[in-house]
Amino acid sequence: METSETEAVASLRQRHADLEAQLHAEYARPRPDDMALKRLKLEKLYVKEQIDYERLH
Repeated sequence: METSETEAVASLRQRHADLEAQLHAEYARPRPDDMALKRLKLEKLYVKEQIDYERLH
């Protein structure tokens, strides 16, 4: 069972990194979309909380 938890955390970490890349890409645009930035930041925070939860349980 620990293997699946490790895989779950690895998957969440990859999603977190993907969101970070999307944030950087959005910030690099001449006129970043505020709503897109907000959505990406919220989703990144949610994924971070999921990672923390998985690590603790």
